[in-house]
Amino acid sequence: MSKTHELKTWTQYFSDVFMGRKNFEARKNDRDFQIGDLLILKEWDNEKEQYTGRQMARFVSYILPGGQFGIEDGYVVMSLS
Repeated sequence: MSKTHELKTWTQYFSDVFMGRKNFEARKNDRDFQIGDLLILKEWDNEKEQYTGRQMARFVSYILPGGQFGIEDGYVVMSLS
């Protein structure tokens, strides 16, 4: 069963995902991310320490689990679509 996850995303990375330059997320796997999950990426301004109000949705289309290829155990790299 797919889940929806709301994730804080720093402005510089939010913009890259929005523009299509970044199609992945590297995250601690503390939410049991699965293929098919919906990620609600909420833009976070690090300097002001607040949300900007912008958000977007992306689906997880692939997961590379940690513990291999230099990815720390307990983390995942997720492909976004």
